[in-house]
Amino acid sequence: MARRKRVYKKIEQRDSRFDSALVAKFITRLMASGKRSIAERILYAAIDKVNEKSEAVDPLEVINRAVENAKPRLEVKARRVGGATYQVPLEVAPDRSESLAMRWIINFARSKKGTPMHQALANEIRDAASNQGNAIRKRDDMHKTAQANRAFAHFRW
Repeated sequence: MARRKRVYKKIEQRDSRFDSALVAKFITRLMASGKRSIAERILYAAIDKVNEKSEAVDPLEVINRAVENAKPRLEVKARRVGGATYQVPLEVAPDRSESLAMRWIINFARSKKGTPMHQALANEIRDAASNQGNAIRKRDDMHKTAQANRAFAHFRW
């Protein structure tokens, strides 16, 4: 029997400047204490900073590439079988993988103390777009853990 209520999909929102659903999700994840205008200002400044040093024509291309590169394909979930807990590798749903990628990029940008948030976010986005940086390392660690525990894959259900 399910322990949780069913999760209903919400209507996809788009941001005002780029008319992009991904940027709107990024702003919502970045937002703290309901301060949407500050989150928008930070993200738009980060996008501008990323694009002034890249040769990409579309300003969203770098962000899309960064999120796509940071998305995990596999993760491990704890399953309790016969008194023992196993780390069972599972494929990640597309919504969850996008959410994890954005969360990692934002959290690693927040952890850079002493740098303005828009600068730290721009650096993280640029690193993730070029397949380096902390978010990519976190994704690789998650994949390594899933590979190491693939012997328990038969416990998935």
